[in-house]
Amino acid sequence: MILDPIMIFVFHWGMMGAALATITGQIVSAILAVYYLCHMKSIKMETECFRVNPIISKKVLSLGISSFLTQISIVAIMAAMNNMLVIYGAQSRFGSDIPLTVVGIVMKVFQIVIAFSVGIAAGSQPVIGFNYGAGLNHRVKKIFKLMMAAEACVGVFSMIIFECFPMEIIKLFGNESVLYNEFAVLAFRTYLCTIVLCCIQKSVSIFLQALGKPILSMGLSLLRDFILSVPLVLFLPKLLGIKGTLYSAPAADMISFIAVIAVTRYLFGHLKKDEKEERETAFNRGEETINLVSE
Repeated sequence: MILDPIMIFVFHWGMMGAALATITGQIVSAILAVYYLCHMKSIKMETECFRVNPIISKKVLSLGISSFLTQISIVAIMAAMNNMLVIYGAQSRFGSDIPLTVVGIVMKVFQIVIAFSVGIAAGSQPVIGFNYGAGLNHRVKKIFKLMMAAEACVGVFSMIIFECFPMEIIKLFGNESVLYNEFAVLAFRTYLCTIVLCCIQKSVSIFLQALGKPILSMGLSLLRDFILSVPLVLFLPKLLGIKGTLYSAPAADMISFIAVIAVTRYLFGHLKKDEKEERETAFNRGEETINLVSE
């Protein structure tokens, strides 16, 4: 944010300046990360820490594969989306260039909102994992409800902005033709109308990672981001033309949200069962203690 305007507008380096700003930011952040790792108060990095442990690696990979596949699926979605925008955009009055440019902007704005959503869920992960590992399932449920409330607020606020003020967002990226603005308003209002459902779906997937359930987490991520999105992007334009590409995201969000509800009900049932077993175990231990004292 600091180096981009300096290198582009002050030094007049254009695209090269933007690239240098990005690279510089990555190098500085990497140096800061290494410095932090080497100066932690509670953990000291030793040679032993850098040796690959197969057991730990397996656990890390099983949890990280969900995020990895999600990122890969985004590439597949964009590839399919761009192809459909070019093909069906050329057949519409908007042409191929306007839809391609506008959806690129919409996806960037979408990623900003999802970054907030993922940040809330990722920030909750260690707290969820700690309490779940300690058997404090009532706390896990409380954290989940609080996290869902925060995600819903982010999603609803974003949806209101996109539905009510799309032109104000578009103007941040420059003023274009009337036709361009028309499609941009349509794209924001259509493609992002169910963003609140997407925020909740992303957070539930990360919540599953915190509970050590990588298969469920991966399945939920792939359901929305690949299994549903790619076929819908390819199929809906055949029925609805260029608008079909925009309806693919809301359709995927609504269908995947049904799976989110089912998974959440399963999880709460599982947590409630564990909580009941914990109470019974604690009660039995109390009785044993009383018997021992009586004896």
